[in-house]
Amino acid sequence: MEIIKGIDNYLHKFPTAVTVGKFDGIHLGHEALVSLITTRPGMKSVMVTFSASPRKVLFDHDLKNIITEEERNFILEKKGIDILLVLTFDKTLIKLSPEDFIGLLVNRINMRYLAVGSDFTFGYQGKGNTDLLLQLSARMDFDLKVIEKIKDEGRDISSSRIRDLIKKGDVAQAGRLLGHPFLIAGSVVHGRHLGTGMGIPTINIIPPENKLLPPFGVYITTVEIRGRIYHGITNVGNNPTISDDNPVTVETNILDPIGDLYEERATVIFHRFIRPEKKFASIEELTEEIKRNIREAREFFNRG
Repeated sequence: MEIIKGIDNYLHKFPTAVTVGKFDGIHLGHEALVSLITTRPGMKSVMVTFSASPRKVLFDHDLKNIITEEERNFILEKKGIDILLVLTFDKTLIKLSPEDFIGLLVNRINMRYLAVGSDFTFGYQGKGNTDLLLQLSARMDFDLKVIEKIKDEGRDISSSRIRDLIKKGDVAQAGRLLGHPFLIAGSVVHGRHLGTGMGIPTINIIPPENKLLPPFGVYITTVEIRGRIYHGITNVGNNPTISDDNPVTVETNILDPIGDLYEERATVIFHRFIRPEKKFASIEELTEEIKRNIREAREFFNRG
């Protein structure tokens, strides 16, 4: 997948099939759009997204992302997208009229097919909608496909709905609506090596500040490192049993040790919530609880 940041100096000579959006989470509704643009014969598929969420820039400055930029790229690499075009969401882009925004895509990336959801809005103050797109498609010579919102149990699948599930710790349900597991990616960093002293060595990731985290607690997870998958359990939190001033970490015990992983890039993939984080009376009590959690994880993976 080719990643292009900015469109001002970019021209694409081959016809492209395009979809546009923030794509927070890359959920099942987004995957339906991806499927449309990656199957157009004779066209390169282009996903157009933004350097920052329009909602975050304009309305909700504290909004956390379901997926970070690195995680988004990790997911899209597996979905067959040819080009990811990241537009800078700045004052220039915000002030583009709907007609000028679509004209930019037609002229700069040779858009000949556009797939969007029925609630898609675009251009200055979101004044563009699918009715206007239909007119522009005839005027600017591109095919248009508008799809209805994908539903689950009678409700729209949306990033807001998935965000609420993650905040509740229901990573299994969130993963089902995403179409892929909820995940956290980052570099493995040195911790206090307390797990090693307890006979339960761990790897630690410091989550990005803009990353939406599930509630503090222990989860059954897998970890992808260097293209290989390892089973584990992960604690999201600040280890209150150890001390009161720990930073928030994503700490994973890989069930079958694999050696030194410091500074490796790791992707922690969440499958199920086990228990909330708590402060234990002693390190020994914490150790016994972790061993019980490991047994539960092994049973989970043995069941497939």
